[in-house]
Amino acid sequence: MDYEAYKALVHDLVQYKKTTGADTSEEKVALTKLNASRLRRLDKTISIPEAAVEHFRNITTPQTWLLIVESWCADAVQTIPVIHKMAAISSNVTFKIGLRDENEALMNHYLTNGARSIPKLLFMNEAYSVFDTWGPRSKKATQLVMDYKKEYGRIDDDFKKNLQMWYLKDGGASIVEDLVKRTMSNASEQGIITAI
Repeated sequence: MDYEAYKALVHDLVQYKKTTGADTSEEKVALTKLNASRLRRLDKTISIPEAAVEHFRNITTPQTWLLIVESWCADAVQTIPVIHKMAAISSNVTFKIGLRDENEALMNHYLTNGARSIPKLLFMNEAYSVFDTWGPRSKKATQLVMDYKKEYGRIDDDFKKNLQMWYLKDGGASIVEDLVKRTMSNASEQGIITAI
């Protein structure tokens, strides 16, 4: 689905007290409701720096960016608006969103350390062949997770709250940085960007 369809889906889920995915527990429903608020806020506050705007304007080869998510995922909601805004910069990028649990076979091809971690971004050429992936978090957010796990052995609710605060302060900058680097590294291999 496109971004507008995804936002409409989340709105309807909240209205009918539902969620996406196989786990339809009250916890996931509550997270979907919280993420609906986050999505609205991020849609208004996320901006792409001008240097990155110029970079994404230079994507000249048609491609699709497919982001695999679920409505309850806190990392996904922080990512969706940022990637949408980056993709919208280039007329050669089509941005689509797919749900992990409805696309199990696809998701199983793009595991992260053996897990079905989301969000997961697939970069596809015109023939819908995947030429790169990204996710489930920016390199900086991933490092925060790894450091916390190393010190405390697991991710707990305190860390999850702190990570959301980190996302708020970061404002999507780490995601933008990752994708600029990612698309630059693919440029020479794929002929995607003609000028930086």
